[in-house]
Amino acid sequence: MSLYDKYKNEVVSKLMEDYNYKSIMAVPKIEKVIINVGLGNAIKEKDLIILAEKEITPIVGQKLVRTKAKKSIAGFKLREGMEIGLKATLRKKKMYDFLEKLINIALPRVKDFNGISANSFDGRGNYTLGIKEHVIFPEVDFDKVQKIFGMDITIVTSAKTDEEARSLLKYIGMPFKKN
Repeated sequence: MSLYDKYKNEVVSKLMEDYNYKSIMAVPKIEKVIINVGLGNAIKEKDLIILAEKEITPIVGQKLVRTKAKKSIAGFKLREGMEIGLKATLRKKKMYDFLEKLINIALPRVKDFNGISANSFDGRGNYTLGIKEHVIFPEVDFDKVQKIFGMDITIVTSAKTDEEARSLLKYIGMPFKKN
């Protein structure tokens, strides 16, 4: 069963029961997933963005957008407009496919993994997760990796509170740490 089917068939009914929603439309859902890769060393190494793009595009499943510096910072030798990162916004099927891969394959491959923090919510029902190594994803051929990249994954939900979002992600299968 896909993650979307699990959400429709199981999670919606559990959330309606827990929070006494009057309508199915009031039940929180995942709206989008944003993947952000910061490449601070791209200032010195010009080929780093191309290398990161080549390695992370198969993971995300779509073309990444290059992000530029908004302002110059002399201490970092950074000029406004320099390319210093990559990002992608996933919605609908690609979003659910990515989350399924993240929850079931990638996170369990992390060394000494015992769950993710349940405290990384922003107060509006959105969850942010930092990953130190992109090599945990199955699309990466470990023998061909030249450099390891980290990434931030933000899961944007329609939940009004962090508690509702936490329940949504827990029911979907997010492996939160046991307190």
